[in-house]
Amino acid sequence: MTSVEGEERAAGRRRTKARKQKNPHGEMPLREHLTELRNRILISAVAIALGSIVGFLLYEPIFTALVAPVVEAGKGRLSAVTFDSVGAPFDIMLQVSMFIGLLVSSPVWLYQIWAFVMPGLKKNEKRYALGFLGAAIPLFLAGVGLGWLVMPQAVQFFIQFSPANMPNLIPAQSYIPFVLRLFLAFGASLVLPVFLVGLNMIGVLPGRTIVQHWRITVFGVALVAALAAPGSDAVSMFYLAVPLVLLFGASIVLCLLNDRRRARRAVHREQDVEAEIAAGPRSLDEI
Repeated sequence: MTSVEGEERAAGRRRTKARKQKNPHGEMPLREHLTELRNRILISAVAIALGSIVGFLLYEPIFTALVAPVVEAGKGRLSAVTFDSVGAPFDIMLQVSMFIGLLVSSPVWLYQIWAFVMPGLKKNEKRYALGFLGAAIPLFLAGVGLGWLVMPQAVQFFIQFSPANMPNLIPAQSYIPFVLRLFLAFGASLVLPVFLVGLNMIGVLPGRTIVQHWRITVFGVALVAALAAPGSDAVSMFYLAVPLVLLFGASIVLCLLNDRRRARRAVHREQDVEAEIAAGPRSLDEI
């Protein structure tokens, strides 16, 4: 490395250090925030588009698996998923492929969400954000997998209301969006506790607030489980309610522990300030 290159790198480090000293909290003007948001949306869109290519390749076997519960729920009657227009097959292919792309690219767009928030966080909070990302990805995928297990019961619940000896010819334009929304509801539901912990870590949502409103939390869990997991009995509701209750319980414990740790740090800082005030001003030799 030449001396000129060394001087340029040193000058770059000095400029970076000067920017950090002037802006220690990582604050950015609105224009830079919008630019960063645009870039992260673009990265997420590209990742989803690339994942959708994988979805096109896997479309036929996945579509067959999605419509299988309709055929099995017929119980001897004519039961099938149909296309009622010329462009319907292509439209459904796009929807299923994009959903697969959303799943495949979930590590990318979840990371982009956290990365957009991270510049405004402190160093220790950035470490927690990476931990949340590591929890959000498997929970989202696990929620979608749980929705896949519940989906046959949900389909059977609605088909059983058909009169006897009547065929069930369900348009794909209504069936496929229903199934995909079911999967997304399960995936998003299991990620909600992670966001609760994230809001607590950045000081927006204290743990005591969640505990004080535990009735609303329990009602919300039951409501989400009832809406996202419609089944012929209470078993399908518990498929989602049980993991949600466990995750919300774990998130509340983490929030309370973090509140206690934050309170201890605040006490230590106050004690340090009081000790400095009691010690009095330092002499010129000490400075």
